[in-house]
Amino acid sequence: MVEVKVYKGGSVATQDVDAGAFGAKVLGRTLKDAVVMYEANQRQGTVRAKTRSQVRGGNTKLYPQKHTGRARMGTTKSPIWRGGGRIHPPQPRDLSYSMPKKARRVALRNAIFTKFRDGEVGIADGWPADVPSTKSAIAILSQLDMGRSVTVVTDGADKTVYKSLRNVPLVDVACLDDLNARQVLLRRYLVLTPAAYESLEKRFAQTAGDKA
Repeated sequence: MVEVKVYKGGSVATQDVDAGAFGAKVLGRTLKDAVVMYEANQRQGTVRAKTRSQVRGGNTKLYPQKHTGRARMGTTKSPIWRGGGRIHPPQPRDLSYSMPKKARRVALRNAIFTKFRDGEVGIADGWPADVPSTKSAIAILSQLDMGRSVTVVTDGADKTVYKSLRNVPLVDVACLDDLNARQVLLRRYLVLTPAAYESLEKRFAQTAGDKA
């Protein structure tokens, strides 16, 4: 059992939560592989440099091959000349790859477990419902003392909560279906809505007996 801060009705209390559904230990290698994969999948891979066949310039030999006392040179597009092409330059490529679904699931479960273990999880109700309000949303995070670096997780796509917090530095809003290990570890605190916590607990309850 771990203690979790719970915000409800304008006050904060602590509640004992069974984190057993999220495992008993951290599989560090699986967690690291998942984070590296998500980081790689965000790379655009658009960096590009020109080879000697792509740079601008002529192919006329600059001076005779012999009897000038100078090094042999054929074109200004040579990689050894300033402004010439590059040898083996980077080219646009797809850097994304995928891990097995089960491994991604284990990584997410491990990431959430670390947050529960370190006391960095909060459950909050009373978010703006009809009209976006940054002031109200920040007040909830301030009451939980988790306003410096936090990921707020909602059960479904909640545009009102998203619009309330989208301009706040170091605060992200994520839908439960889009949550991944990298996003959990990106911010220090994890704040869940009651519906998101119930759905998350139900999702991982089936694998509570795993060694991970």
